[in-house]
Amino acid sequence: MRLIALLFLFVFFNSCKDDFRRSSNVTTILIEPIVNDSTLSVRALDFNDDFIFYGSADHFGKHALNAQFKINLDDFSTNNGKTHYKNVITYEDHPLHFRAIKEIEGNLFAISIGNPARLYKLYRKSNQPKLVYEEINEKVFYDSMNFWNTNEGIAMGDPTDDCMSIIITRNGGESWAKISCNDLPIAKEGEAAFAASDTNIAIVGNHTWIATGGKASRVLYSPDKGKSWQVFETPIIQGKETTGMYSIDFYDELIGFAIGGDYTKPHDTIANKIKTTDGGKTWDVVANEESPGYRSCVQYIPNRKGKELVAVGFKGIDFSNDSGETWKHLSDEGYYTIRFANDSVAYAAGRGRISKLIFR
Repeated sequence: MRLIALLFLFVFFNSCKDDFRRSSNVTTILIEPIVNDSTLSVRALDFNDDFIFYGSADHFGKHALNAQFKINLDDFSTNNGKTHYKNVITYEDHPLHFRAIKEIEGNLFAISIGNPARLYKLYRKSNQPKLVYEEINEKVFYDSMNFWNTNEGIAMGDPTDDCMSIIITRNGGESWAKISCNDLPIAKEGEAAFAASDTNIAIVGNHTWIATGGKASRVLYSPDKGKSWQVFETPIIQGKETTGMYSIDFYDELIGFAIGGDYTKPHDTIANKIKTTDGGKTWDVVANEESPGYRSCVQYIPNRKGKELVAVGFKGIDFSNDSGETWKHLSDEGYYTIRFANDSVAYAAGRGRISKLIFR
């Protein structure tokens, strides 16, 4: 009996330890500036061990992570490319606007949002991007990009025909092909997407979820890396061009979260946060009529069992440790997008800056 009691206590205390790891209590956030530049407007962000990569209103670039903090972009953009690479690409004398990027093994992919949509591959140790895809259409507008692995990737955008625009590469981004509307769910009237944070696409293994928005806000789902597709309804606020999901993330194949609202009414909190526990087939509204209001990006904190999330937007930074049921406002500092490096450090970007965020 004594051994059984000791075993029970061992299991109990270890279970408590696991529960603590599943649900911590972030109370403060430390913000360290990486890039300050009033001309920046960054909605796409990625990183590796050496660089932060970003897409901005008139260029895409990368910044060395070992560079000194609190330094203005103009002070080092001509430093022989050793600290900061800035790629301004023009079309008919107008700079292209990049809101979707992805770093894969040191190579950077970036696609411009409007007509023409142009997708570039910037090879490691190169400053000369290669055009690997172009689409010319008055309706073209690409919102987000992601990769399943080093060879296979996906980008999505607003409809140009009767379905969402989805392009796929199977050869490391050297070429891309657009999926026919015959192989995709038909878009509803007014259904599109928001190029708000480059988080319209969530990937876990071979599973892919795409968040749409506007007058209809649904989730497109593929179980097989974009070879077949289904569509699921959501209860998030929708019906106007400015409403719907702005960001989606999945912790695993079942647990997911989406956030948005109406950016023209950023304090509104009605039905702007939803979660799923069955892989996106069904969704529930959470924290209804409770803060936060509109946010442009949500991400799960790694290694927290799908319990902890951080949401950012131009009205601040918020944290949840109970799967989005309740939220704590951490900061009024505004950002458009965020990516986690580990369970306490993330990089965020927005208007005029890129920062390192440390959660405690």
